[in-house]
Amino acid sequence: MPRWPAGHKKRTDRNYAQEAQWASSTIQKKRRADRNRAREKAIKKGTVRRGDGKELDHVGSHPHGRLKNVRAKVVSRHANRIRQPKHKG
Repeated sequence: MPRWPAGHKKRTDRNYAQEAQWASSTIQKKRRADRNRAREKAIKKGTVRRGDGKELDHVGSHPHGRLKNVRAKVVSRHANRIRQPKHKG
């Protein structure tokens, strides 16, 4: 069985080295820790559970800086993903 369907075009517009460098940067590690902390806080509060298909939406647009004191609300995975800003190539 083929890995990709017939006619599938391989995506070549990503720079994986650059993505790895960004993911390991200090500010991104802090942002990820803030997201994880908010999720764990919501789990302890009982508003979300593991595997329930819900995500925390940090209210407002926060493309830079920390997410430590940003208000979050529980939304479906679909609702959170469709409102995300599109990445510029």
